[in-house]
Amino acid sequence: MDKKKKQQENESPSQQLYSHLFEACNIMRGPINQDEYKSYITPLLFFKRISDSFDEETEIALKESDGDKEYAAFPENHIFQIPEGCHWIDVRNKSENIGKAIVNAMNGIERANQDKIAGLFSSFDDANWTDKNKLSDERLKNLIEHMSQVRLRNSDYPSDVMGDAYEYLIKKFADLSKKNAGEFYTPRTIVKLMIWLLDPQPGDSVYDPACGTGGMLIEAIKYIHNDKQTYGKIYGQEKNLSTSAIASMNLLLHGKRDVTVTQGDTLRKPNYIEGGKLKTFNCVVANPPFSLKNWGAAQFETDPYGRNLWGCPTDKNGDFAWLQHMVKSMDPVRGKCAVVLPQGVLFRGNRDGKIREELVKTDLLDCIIGLTGGVFYSTTVSACILYLNNRKPKEHKGKVCMIDASSIYTAQRAQNIMSEEDIDRVFKLYADYKDVPDFVKIVSNKDIVANGNSLAINNYVKKTSEEVASPEEVRKKFFEALKDVQDAEAKMMKLLEDGGYLSE
Repeated sequence: MDKKKKQQENESPSQQLYSHLFEACNIMRGPINQDEYKSYITPLLFFKRISDSFDEETEIALKESDGDKEYAAFPENHIFQIPEGCHWIDVRNKSENIGKAIVNAMNGIERANQDKIAGLFSSFDDANWTDKNKLSDERLKNLIEHMSQVRLRNSDYPSDVMGDAYEYLIKKFADLSKKNAGEFYTPRTIVKLMIWLLDPQPGDSVYDPACGTGGMLIEAIKYIHNDKQTYGKIYGQEKNLSTSAIASMNLLLHGKRDVTVTQGDTLRKPNYIEGGKLKTFNCVVANPPFSLKNWGAAQFETDPYGRNLWGCPTDKNGDFAWLQHMVKSMDPVRGKCAVVLPQGVLFRGNRDGKIREELVKTDLLDCIIGLTGGVFYSTTVSACILYLNNRKPKEHKGKVCMIDASSIYTAQRAQNIMSEEDIDRVFKLYADYKDVPDFVKIVSNKDIVANGNSLAINNYVKKTSEEVASPEEVRKKFFEALKDVQDAEAKMMKLLEDGGYLSE
């Protein structure tokens, strides 16, 4: 049996879908660089899903109406509208100028669904479908035929499976192109850990001010286990136009509706304003760009929304600008916040030191988790998770749970990861809320102040010093081990001689 076919038979339907989607990248290999795969495969995936779902909705409507084609065409029966000539089949039937047909179809669908997917396809402006020197009609025909082999209806692949397939592609693209990958992809286990800390409940609002492709919002919805309770409660903002469009589609692919994702520079112009004030949320979560430069310090210094709560960082590093924006976005009574930042925020001096001093005074900080280096794409910088709570449990008040999770990871060839077991272990350390040698220290705010307001975890979580044996003890153990080896060798030789395997 063919090795590839045997492998496919051993895969789950989801894994088969993942493999099929990634195989599309191989068709483009050569004229298209690895960095560019996502600009072609991603919109094509969306295009195929929209077309297949439209066909499924049409069939359902026809059954409901005893074959009434006019009824089946009603917009109310479809999530997305597909104008004439813009269906996947229309492109598949083309034998020449296929790139132009793809562009026309995508543009047509986008124009017909401005309220749902504005900018989705057009945001992939680095994809040059009509350049026949890069993508010949033959290669595009092969790509379209390959994608046509898998039907992507809801009945074939439910929203969660489809969404997970897209998440798989995001990770694959990140694996292939390390540069800038961390800007839009956060390892999903770390996302889970952050959502567990926040513990969003049905009816809670959730906001990600640097939402990337929407992974944290999706995980929050999954955690709540009640989609209807999240309608109108999920918000995201993303600076990059194409990434914000992908986030919207990612949420739709996961079956998540009535979610608001907007495009814009959060630090310079936050989009969620109510009555002239910053809108607040029950749960605020983000993995913002690390140590962002030229982020708009001059404007932030006189911020009309009062986000410079504890001072304005320099324009050389926006880490504390993100944190203050998120804190200001927390509901003043029940708000919670979880954010990934480089560990430099825990000990840097000057302006950052003064901001950190004010942070400690607020007693909002509940937990700091130090992560190992190399678990995020595009950076080897060691990161940490800061968890803040406007309603800290009584037993947590005046304290910070310091967790050194730098040794809790799973080493892999490409990069370190945090497995499901790893994050389970870390979360338990927080939930137990007690000192654990080498891993956890419950530190009072008074001790932090006495330590110059440093939040560096290694100042508080001390490693158990290993006993160092004396030279005499080492020598003794060596000769004991040597004697054991010699005795074992002599015994083996006697057995061989007794068995007649060796002559004397």
